[in-house]
Amino acid sequence: MSQGRMDAQSSTDLVIRAQAGDHAAIVGLLEHAQSDVRRYARRNCKLEDVDDAVQEAMTVLAGGIKALRSPAALAGWLFTVVKRECSRLGHWATSTLRSRAAAESLAAIAARPDPDLRYDLGMAIQSLPEHYRVIVIKRDLEERTIEEIAQAEGLSREAVKARLHRARLMIREYLTP
Repeated sequence: MSQGRMDAQSSTDLVIRAQAGDHAAIVGLLEHAQSDVRRYARRNCKLEDVDDAVQEAMTVLAGGIKALRSPAALAGWLFTVVKRECSRLGHWATSTLRSRAAAESLAAIAARPDPDLRYDLGMAIQSLPEHYRVIVIKRDLEERTIEEIAQAEGLSREAVKARLHRARLMIREYLTP
């Protein structure tokens, strides 16, 4: 989904066409779903297993789309596929373990030498979806105000704050082992 979220009707049409065997629709669906699948994997797998879980989920999506009973169930189905794959890889984390690990890893990140931290932070920012990355760069690197960002992006203050919050959570998840 490099271009952002599709509306529900477009997504439903894409799933229906993919289920009918339209190769272009399958490719479009894979592109559409990739960022969601990656986000699900980052939340449920260890960092080193994210790429494997994403690859497996995309393979299951491409080969199993015909088995999907309702186009509206795509997101839930993909989440289940990713969660199962993370569990299969043996690294599915519970929320309690993730919270403790996040606190410990943030301390470890703070103790690292600056070049390592800068590299990891740069990679974390680069991994964000475009609409989150722009907000983080403008706020945290360019030090613009929420109002300035909202005006430049044509968003409400609340939308900017929500995107900034989500982006920072994603960065934190990326940086925690």
